[in-house]
Amino acid sequence: MIRRALALLVFLALAGSVTGGIWWRSLSDALARLEDRGRADLALAGDRLLGQLQRYREMTVLMADHPEVLRLALDPEADAGQADRLLRRTADMTRSDELVLTDRFGKVIASSGPDHGADMSSGPYFRRAMQGALGFHHEIDRSSGRRLFVYAAPVFSPEGPVVGTLITRVETEAVEVIWRGEPMIVFFTDTDGIAFVSNRDELVLVRLDLLPGEEGTVPADLLRREVRRIDRHEIWDLDGGPYLPARALHLTRPLPVIEMTGEALVDIAPAERQAMLEALLAAAACIVIGTAIYALLERRRALAVQLATEAEANARLESRVEERTRELSDANDQLQRAQADLVRAGKLSALGQMSAGISHELNQPLTAIRSYAENAGLFLDRGQNDKAVENLGRINDLAHRMGRIIKNLRAFARQESEAMSDVDLGQVVAASLELSEARLRAAGVTVDWTPPVRAVWVRGGEVRLQQVLMNLLANAADAMEAGGLVTIRIDRIAGRVRLTVTDTGPGIAEPDRVFDPFYSTKEVGASEGMGLGLSISYGIVKSFGGAISGRNRPEGGAEFMIELDPARKARAA
Repeated sequence: MIRRALALLVFLALAGSVTGGIWWRSLSDALARLEDRGRADLALAGDRLLGQLQRYREMTVLMADHPEVLRLALDPEADAGQADRLLRRTADMTRSDELVLTDRFGKVIASSGPDHGADMSSGPYFRRAMQGALGFHHEIDRSSGRRLFVYAAPVFSPEGPVVGTLITRVETEAVEVIWRGEPMIVFFTDTDGIAFVSNRDELVLVRLDLLPGEEGTVPADLLRREVRRIDRHEIWDLDGGPYLPARALHLTRPLPVIEMTGEALVDIAPAERQAMLEALLAAAACIVIGTAIYALLERRRALAVQLATEAEANARLESRVEERTRELSDANDQLQRAQADLVRAGKLSALGQMSAGISHELNQPLTAIRSYAENAGLFLDRGQNDKAVENLGRINDLAHRMGRIIKNLRAFARQESEAMSDVDLGQVVAASLELSEARLRAAGVTVDWTPPVRAVWVRGGEVRLQQVLMNLLANAADAMEAGGLVTIRIDRIAGRVRLTVTDTGPGIAEPDRVFDPFYSTKEVGASEGMGLGLSISYGIVKSFGGAISGRNRPEGGAEFMIELDPARKARAA
């Protein structure tokens, strides 16, 4: 009992370690993929912000050289009506919040708005422009509370000195509007750690540079978060309301041109769900394997107990027979031979009865593995090693078959990833047809496939090639709901190996777009998928250095061709 409990604890520890390792590995891989996509999207968002501000920058520099602007800057007391109209028209066309012209002291002498006479000399952008360079800053308008980007360009006199500045003020709504509704959360923080621009209202003007519990007064606009790391990834646990993820991957990208840092929050809930699913599948596999091993051990133990009981009964019987024989021999020496004959007859009878009982037990309907295992044990006891090896070989074949089935089931439940190696393409087709048999049979599809006489070795990954082929078979079954024929061929063409899959369905509506992501001819809301299967298959084949194409056959139906490189070294058939 103690040994069983100890074995159970060891098994549970191993199963927990395997499950935890698979969960950690799956989560790390999923987070790495999320980070790669997130960094690409963040770089695109940063470039888009810089591109939008660039046109205001260029417009400010261009307007600073306008003759009307120069005329008024040289003579601030002149009539500003024409300059006002110019600035107002320019602001309307460029969607700028306001354009103003100041003299060299910072006083507004022309404006697209009502700011005549205002003092702009306190702004850092004004001081920068008066030094002859382009000034840039971001600020919050005190009267309206609006967030503004500000450009200030110097107005040079013909002799050279700066005689004024042209200031462009752009409201952040003008650059934020095109980001609204995007799935990834993007915001841009300034040097004070305040999110000045974002595609989420919850993050606008929120401070991100402090953590709850730090010394000092926590401002009301602080985003409450806790930072932790998973592998090399920075994870934020957020308390930001229903529109922000509870756990997100945090990414950053510096934007020194505008003195800001681009930041992104990517929801990791899908990665966690995928890791949990793969961990549950691993746990289920461990339970199934453990149950099978336990059943085999229990059967072996029961057989051992049964043999021991029979041996003990036989020993008791022999002992009683010998005792009875001695008693009869002492009582009547004359009947010794007859008594000996009776003893031998009793022994033969007992052995016959036990043999019949053992034969009855051995002839019960047992499973294949138990029969082979028990027979192998009996052959070894009798010294018939060749027959025992034969039975063990059958057990090994059954175990290998179970291993292949378990391996195939494990590949379409977790996006596993195998390294490239030499793969038998015929075995890949056979395994794919085995797993797709039920679906093809339900659709009434007949398969025309003749396995090659010799193994056809190619460069690739066995599980991923099965995934590609099963996707093609599933698409063929969907296209031929009323039944049809799928033909599979393997040929060698121009130094490469070509796998061809054809069907007798309606064909491809748009062959040029069949490998595009999200392209599908199925009805919206159908359960077959989102149109990603062929796109993923295209990427898998390309990763092997191969090619995949699809077309409509002249006689009707669709044809897909996969070309792969042959194995580097020749293999025996």
